Amino acid sequence: MSVVASGSPSATATTRPSTVSPSAPGLSTGPSTGPSTGTARGSGPGRPAVDWRIRFGALSLIWGFSFLFIKLGTDGFAPLYVSFGRVFFGALVLVAILAVKRQRLPRGARTWGHLTVAAFLLNALPFSLFAYAELTISSTLAGICNATTPLWGMVLSLVALSEDRPTRRRFAGLGLGFIGVLTVLGAWQGFDGQDPTGTLLALIASLSYAVGWIYVRRTLSDTGNSHLSMSGAQLLLATAQLAVVAPVFSPLPTSFPVVPVLSIVALGALGTGLAFLFQYGLVAEVGPTTATMTTYFIPVIATAAGVALLDERLTWNTPVGALIVLAGAALTQGGSRAKAPRRPGN
Repeated sequence: MSVVASGSPSATATTRPSTVSPSAPGLSTGPSTGPSTGTARGSGPGRPAVDWRIRFGALSLIWGFSFLFIKLGTDGFAPLYVSFGRVFFGALVLVAILAVKRQRLPRGARTWGHLTVAAFLLNALPFSLFAYAELTISSTLAGICNATTPLWGMVLSLVALSEDRPTRRRFAGLGLGFIGVLTVLGAWQGFDGQDPTGTLLALIASLSYAVGWIYVRRTLSDTGNSHLSMSGAQLLLATAQLAVVAPVFSPLPTSFPVVPVLSIVALGALGTGLAFLFQYGLVAEVGPTTATMTTYFIPVIATAAGVALLDERLTWNTPVGALIVLAGAALTQGGSRAKAPRRPGN
């Protein structure tokens, strides 16, 4: 949803929703979905063969459909194995590209230690929470919860990012986003029809993205490694973490139904592996602000996919609340006042 290879990536310094992304979150970085390790590298010689608008649309679709793939995956496998497959196939894609480009994985115990924490906060934990959440809530609601990552980032920035001082506009965005969440959940009717546990898990997953991106900004923003190298390493670490945890909490699968397997492969290879490459290329070409606008399309696509393909129920308050959440998230991404640097002796 980062990208930290997230299904969700999300937005600027705190968001979606999956591995260390060239943007900042939301990717996210945000699925989701839905998601930085430094400033974006140059786009390199020559112009990409595919126009950036087409790649932007493809990225939005991939991350928007990630929540549908999660739902289909949990029809055949325990949530932890859905998450394991997601990071495993995502790691395969990135490691293969690393080999083709002849790039190395990062070096240094300190970097790998920080990447281990990032892999947990931006991959293993939120991916698993979203998978558990979708056992009891719709993919539509999960996609909307993913869009709250910038709101969580705003809250956390009050105490964790002293250089990023909130403005009145951003406070207004936070309040508006909170109203939007209550609207989606139908607070005036006692949250009737919504599973509180599943919704809470999805919101905690979005919070994890925000925490993870703040951690990444503070510890991995200037390592000298490429984003591809860092992201590949992070997904490998997330794969190792889930390979250890999944068998402890869930029995090994005894059958491999076709649709759930294909959904997990698509979720990992497309939504977690290939999506990173699209995101990285977009940030390099058009900048992080434009690239992370995918955050605002993901819940729309997730809603359309859930209603059209999964026959999920949609009442008026879901799209209205989603629009309010997105409006609030947009306001929180408005200009912040940087704290003036202290002079020596002050």
